[in-house]
Amino acid sequence: MNDKTDTVIVTKADDVSVVSPHFVEFKKPYNFEGKTYSGIDLGGLENLTAADMIDAEKHLAKTGVNSVIPEMTMEYVTHIAVQVSDQPVEFFRGLPPRDAIRLKNEITNFFYGED
Repeated sequence: MNDKTDTVIVTKADDVSVVSPHFVEFKKPYNFEGKTYSGIDLGGLENLTAADMIDAEKHLAKTGVNSVIPEMTMEYVTHIAVQVSDQPVEFFRGLPPRDAIRLKNEITNFFYGED
């Protein structure tokens, strides 16, 4: 069983890098702009502020998305994912549904989880 407090080690060719415990592993490799990804590091979640969340809510309003619980919408989660990663919105919009839900779960669990 993988405890979310563990650090995930991701290897790429001969390069070994340490990634945050907010690494979302994809069900199968994901190709985007000529590169293949095994997952995405959402380590930037730890640096979010309330202002970032307000920006995401404003983004929802601009796009016409109305929700009683905005942080549960894919549009909100995608906006947050762009803020905390090094990927553009197109990266997240192209994810297969299962991986998009994994991403959503990681972000919403971060918001609602207890330390």
